[in-house]
Amino acid sequence: MTDLLLYGHPDSGHACKVALALRLAGLPHRVETVDIWAPPETRPAAFLTANPAAEVPCLMIDGSPYVQSGAILIEIATRFAVLGGADAAGLRRGREILFWEANRIGMCVPQLVAAAKDGAGFAPDVVAWLRGRFDADCARFDLYLGDAAFLHGDTPGIGDCAVWGYTQWLEKADLAPTPAMADWLARMRALPGMVTPEAMFPG
Repeated sequence: MTDLLLYGHPDSGHACKVALALRLAGLPHRVETVDIWAPPETRPAAFLTANPAAEVPCLMIDGSPYVQSGAILIEIATRFAVLGGADAAGLRRGREILFWEANRIGMCVPQLVAAAKDGAGFAPDVVAWLRGRFDADCARFDLYLGDAAFLHGDTPGIGDCAVWGYTQWLEKADLAPTPAMADWLARMRALPGMVTPEAMFPG
């Protein structure tokens, strides 16, 4: 059996993407919570050895480190033929969603979460620009989803895991989803294996 160890933190949407993928795929794994708010040099030695950049997520697969959430999701899908990884079309769809999300939702939503929390360092015109990007992202999401239940069709794939990472926190960013996105979020929350970020990374 493949040994899987995921380093992450509940405040990291990127780590949540990978944790959700492992849970939806039913892949047995261990987790170790890394305090991302502590100075990098104070993080666990084994984690720093595996990932000198000291960033989460880091997925250890049989002792080998894999970093960057999008790359990890593609590795999970291809290696285990899950979440869209069973055929070329599913993998193509997953890659397209992952690369789009990383430069769009994955960029603007966490910034807006931070701006809504204390606003420090966020000029009003910057917040307005980020909100404009999110509006455009919502329109593209609706286009990608179409009439399907999930971004991969009838069942969720790595693309859904990627988009979930930060859209789960829209309320924290004072953002409203489109009706289609709201329905998708409800379906995601109802999936077997879905838990809170704190349950994904306890302690």
